[in-house]
Amino acid sequence: MCVKAREGVRIRVIYDWLGAQGTSSWRFWRRMRQAGVVVRCFNPPRFDSPLGWLSRDHRKTIIVDGRVGFVSGLCVGQSWIGDAKRGIEPWRDTGVVIEGPAVIELEQAFASIWAGLGPAVPTGDLALESSAIPPAGNVALRVVPALPWKAGLYRIDLLIAAMARRSIWLTDAYFLGTPGYVEALSEAAQDGVDVRLLLPKTSDVPVVSSLSRMGYRALLEAGVRIFEWKGSMLHAKTAVADGRWARVGSTNLNVASWIGNCELDVIVEDETFAHQMEETYLEDLHNSTEIVLGGKHKIHPTERRNRKSRKKGEARGSAGRAATGILALGSTVGAAFTSQQMLGTAEIPPLTVAALILLAFAGIAAYWPHAISVTASILCTWMALTLLLRVLRLWWSHRRIRDE
Repeated sequence: MCVKAREGVRIRVIYDWLGAQGTSSWRFWRRMRQAGVVVRCFNPPRFDSPLGWLSRDHRKTIIVDGRVGFVSGLCVGQSWIGDAKRGIEPWRDTGVVIEGPAVIELEQAFASIWAGLGPAVPTGDLALESSAIPPAGNVALRVVPALPWKAGLYRIDLLIAAMARRSIWLTDAYFLGTPGYVEALSEAAQDGVDVRLLLPKTSDVPVVSSLSRMGYRALLEAGVRIFEWKGSMLHAKTAVADGRWARVGSTNLNVASWIGNCELDVIVEDETFAHQMEETYLEDLHNSTEIVLGGKHKIHPTERRNRKSRKKGEARGSAGRAATGILALGSTVGAAFTSQQMLGTAEIPPLTVAALILLAFAGIAAYWPHAISVTASILCTWMALTLLLRVLRLWWSHRRIRDE
């Protein structure tokens, strides 16, 4: 990008603050800015928004010259490339290339986020009308740019689970389905729909994998087939249903993606494309292990292999995905206290972690009560000042509109 920027190509980059923690430094972004790349950061910590950084721009898109776009789950990171010298495999991911008028929708989605972070993209840099881009190919698609708290794609996923009649094949990197979505998949399987779920065996965030496996038993008992990818990391987010409907993009099957983040996916209703997605899915299953219910309903893989220790640098997660795991951990602990959900051996690791955290907190409160009170006081003061700033901004905005 730096080379192209020096050649005069206008390059704009949005990076997510939380997702970039631990993976890129301020020197990295400074070098890009010095080369002429215009860089904006999404949701860095702000005094007047203490928890705003939890909402992420999780989209992974590239638009080139307003004529071709890329939508995927791929991030710009070394993990996706791998390291052959160290025996680290590339990550498995999926993306699509888009040409034609649909590229305008990608531009508009990018421009909307860009405008929320500073001055808008100049009109002359955007293709504003579909007539500006000639048709390409014969596949109809829909670009779905999801926004926080809208839950648009969540409703679509529920709808597809309810409407599918033959098959629903899902691939996801961080599966933490809501009770409603798990129930929808279970009911589909019980109605005779071929429901399959392909998940990573080795995750860059182990706690998420543990929490994901907690839900295996209910799905397996309902007839859902679950497979675990045996490669280094499966990061794709795809779905294909009834051999005619498919989805590819950045949205994971968890609350953080469905409700909390800015996401972007492409939905395609085309039998040829869906067939290609099914063929890719079947190829992935060749490198996967199916998880089944054995004696006394114990969960185990259909084939057992010696567990290999992870090579240094093979899996490294972002704070955002860890935050997703923490939210799900809270749900597990709640189930343990209320007894509203049957718990099994898969819940042992997360519940152990929760117990140790509570014991540590209790120890701090017992021996250093002053530290707890000071921390609580600082947090309350911070939140109070944040609310007062919001009140002042609303009052000032209302007064200015009234004066005009």
